[in-house]
Amino acid sequence: MRRLVRIARIGPEDAVLEIGPGLGSLTLGLLGAAASVVAVEIDPVLAAALPSTAAGRMPPEVAGRLRVVTADGLQVGPGDLPPELAAPTVLAANLPYNVAVPLLLNLLERFDSLTRGLVMVQAEVADRLTASPGGRVYGAPSVKLAWYAQARGAGGVPRPVFWPQPNVDSGLVAFTRRDAPPAPARLRRSVFAAVDAAFAQRRKTLRVALKPWAGSSAAVVELATAAGVDPGARGETLDVEAFCRLALAQEAATDAAVNAGPRSEEDSG
Repeated sequence: MRRLVRIARIGPEDAVLEIGPGLGSLTLGLLGAAASVVAVEIDPVLAAALPSTAAGRMPPEVAGRLRVVTADGLQVGPGDLPPELAAPTVLAANLPYNVAVPLLLNLLERFDSLTRGLVMVQAEVADRLTASPGGRVYGAPSVKLAWYAQARGAGGVPRPVFWPQPNVDSGLVAFTRRDAPPAPARLRRSVFAAVDAAFAQRRKTLRVALKPWAGSSAAVVELATAAGVDPGARGETLDVEAFCRLALAQEAATDAAVNAGPRSEEDSG
């Protein structure tokens, strides 16, 4: 846990958001380094016990930095946090492995105050989240995380440090919030829909894979050409900027069709 706090670069100016604190092992390390920690725990029994754990093991002034919110991490938003606390700037968490990807993406979408973070996930998921275009495990999670942040692998975590010992390997993912991608926020859903379509049929060309998203193979070719993307390429070769250009091309094509509209009798002479 001390290693995680160190890698996350937690300092006295940081307001930390922790998801799934459980018994509080990581929480105690965070409390000793951060200005404040908000721990979101879905289990009411664990959530109720966490303040007592902190009070029994930390000096009062350190234990007082903790606020516990009983909520589902998949649903929590800024409005669920204590209003007297500063908005969280760092995410540090051992994420529940079965929902790690949607949990991380939802948090980055809802908490725009998060500037960086370190999360522990299953090793295979860590590889996918940090993969580069063209890599064997590059996929939808890689692209979607790249919409929000620059991510890198920050090392593995051996099985024996856990109790009970799991049957899977774990890995750390460090991320830093990136500048906005070359598409406005309103197009995020369209970008993510294109990403999902591209990777729903891996090894298929964009001309085939993006047909449900674009409407037809001809539309895919038209949009890809406008976006400077090869319609014969595969989704696993495209970075997030390319998917953004596709969404922008689709928006432009839709706007052009709406503006053209049906011609009236007067217009037709």
